[in-house]
Amino acid sequence: MSDDSEQDESDDDDLAIDSGRDEHVAVYLRFRKVFGDASTRSATARKRKKNKKEGASVPFAEGRDPHGLADVIDGLTSKMGWTSPLARSALLTSWPAIVGVDTAEHSSPQGIEDGVLTISCDSTAWATQLRLMRSQITTTIAQRFPDAGIESVRFEGPNAPSWKRGLRSIPGRGPRDTYG
Repeated sequence: MSDDSEQDESDDDDLAIDSGRDEHVAVYLRFRKVFGDASTRSATARKRKKNKKEGASVPFAEGRDPHGLADVIDGLTSKMGWTSPLARSALLTSWPAIVGVDTAEHSSPQGIEDGVLTISCDSTAWATQLRLMRSQITTTIAQRFPDAGIESVRFEGPNAPSWKRGLRSIPGRGPRDTYG
């Protein structure tokens, strides 16, 4: 190597250390000078350098620290658009926390369709009581699970028997014919 290039290298090292950079940055810059810049080696490397965004990946720069697993998963779910289905499933599993354990023993969420949460109740009395609490339940759901997209809650009592099917059913008005 010539004396000029050695002088330039030592000036760069001194400049890196004098300008307040850490020693590891100076070592990196020294290795880069000694072993050459990768972008000058091949045509593909030159293309990569040309396409490289300004301020992208710089060693020892800000933003290069590792992230926690929760941050990575949250970023992935929002990037992939999974926040709404995950919020809906969390809502269904945490029903006892929303309405209380006693109420949850007599009611259970059946599903969410078009922004309507359907709850089935053990009796019509429980369905009526939950209908009276509808505004409180909807407010709690909106505060805890805003990504779920719940617009309303529907409470259903137990299904009544049908007179339209079975061995003894007949076409026509059925048992109402005799009342009259």
